[in-house]
Parts: sequence; structure tokens; C-alpha cells
Amino acid sequence: MAATNVMSPLDTHRGDTFASRGLSLEKKIEALEGLTGQVSNRRSRRWLNDRILMELVPRLDAEEIRGLFAPPPWGDDVPPSAFSLTNVGEWDKFRSIDMDKEASIMDSLDRSSVRQKGRVDADKTAVLNAWRRIECGTREALRRSFLPELIEGYE
Repeated sequence: MAATNVMSPLDTHRGDTFASRGLSLEKKIEALEGLTGQVSNRRSRRWLNDRILMELVPRLDAEEIRGLFAPPPWGDDVPPSAFSLTNVGEWDKFRSIDMDKEASIMDSLDRSSVRQKGRVDADKTAVLNAWRRIECGTREALRRSFLPELIEGYE
């Protein structure tokens, strides 16, 4: 694997510009590719990608790491956002709905969808069932000999 000094982090206080940083990355990539030797192409690319990602992403401080491993529901309280502070009374009704009300709303939605499903015409269901009983080869023959729009209407 490459020596640690080849992929040392860039000094931001050194005054590197974006272009010079890109050139130094290219030089480091070339140096790493030269150091891989007899390693397989896949493994050398993986090592190279790991090193480049480590160099491009800044190091996390203790506060950022703690925030990653203690998200808001379990970690610290989240500071209130501007959205949550506007019209607090109206949004509280929306956020804290009674479970019984929620269950009754869900039941009414289920019942309305059952009613809509029940409205299917009996003639239409009979035609659909008859069309499903026709074999695949017969359907193809019908498609070739009749208007395609007519057959699509049955399907």
C-alpha cells in the first residue's frame, strides 16, 4: 500500500488554490498507481478511491461525530425551527392527533374504497371474465384479424 506521506491531507492555510489542489491530487493519484505494483486492478482502484475520499472529506470534530451517533430522537433536543414556531396552535392539532380519531378516519377511508370497488358494473365483470378465459393464441389471432382498438378495449 502507499506510504502515508503520499496522501497527506492538504494544508488549507498554505494558500492552495482550487487548480493547484487539483494538480496535486493528480500527482498523488499517479504516485499511488505507480506504488501498487502487482496488486490487482480492482484492489488498487479501491485503495485509490479510499485515499481520495479520505483526502477530500474534512475530518469530523467531536461534536459532529456525537451528532451522527445520537440523532435527535435519542440524542440532544433539536432547536426549534422557524417552521415549527409559526402558527403553533394550528400545527399542534395536526401533529398530536387522537389515536381514536385517526382509527375512525382510516376506517372511513377503507369503507369508501370498498364502496368504489363495489360499483363495478356486473356486465363489465362478465365481459372481463370471459376475455380472461380466451387462450393466448386465440387472442393473437383476434388481434391480427380485427381492429387493434377493439381488442384493446377488451383488454
